[in-house]
Amino acid sequence: MAHRILVVDDDPHIRDVISFALEKAGMTTETARDGGEALTLFQRQPPDMIILDVGMPDTDGLAVCREIRKSSNVPILFLSARDDEIDRIIGLEIGGDDYVTKPFSPREMVARVNVILRRAAAAAGSPARNEVPLSRGALMLRPMQHVAEFNGHPLDLTAIEFAIVKALLTRAEIVLSRDQIMTAAYGANINVSDRTIDSHIRNIRAKLARVGCNSVIETVHIGFRLGRCTAGA
Repeated sequence: MAHRILVVDDDPHIRDVISFALEKAGMTTETARDGGEALTLFQRQPPDMIILDVGMPDTDGLAVCREIRKSSNVPILFLSARDDEIDRIIGLEIGGDDYVTKPFSPREMVARVNVILRRAAAAAGSPARNEVPLSRGALMLRPMQHVAEFNGHPLDLTAIEFAIVKALLTRAEIVLSRDQIMTAAYGANINVSDRTIDSHIRNIRAKLARVGCNSVIETVHIGFRLGRCTAGA
């Protein structure tokens, strides 16, 4: 069955461009002109994913995301006319999966959507009964079940964040460059800025800090390495 994507933007041209590209790639789309309409459509029939403009009048994209995150982990890709680091950090911190700045390439938009949908499908797959978890210190991941815990506390990681932690945990003693982390999270054919990777790292650190871990990821001059992942450290 084709994935159904809700496209939310106050610019009709942007809605048309995105919808055309997604439908050409075999998906179906529904569109909303503002945040209020988006919430109404979401409550009526939740989509498989949402592409959500940040800067809309009335209810903006950040407010829409906060409301949706009260009840759903549906993947959300933010769209913004401003390449503003603060907007990007806030968007990722409140539960966004990715961030694209206008103007954008429709082909890249479709590629990012496919990556996020694949991550979400993997997370929703059947759990493996005999899966051996990945662990370091008090951090534990069960990749096939998309389960992450620290010291017994569940971690609410987005699909992209989970992929980053998994990549670091799989090669715990190795420093990974931003390019290596980008490939692990997004795939080899998608480029994202260093600032986006850094935003994901900050968000992962913040989530771990809230459950008592301040040593999850170490910054090294060429990239990042998994820390000791111990409680209270």
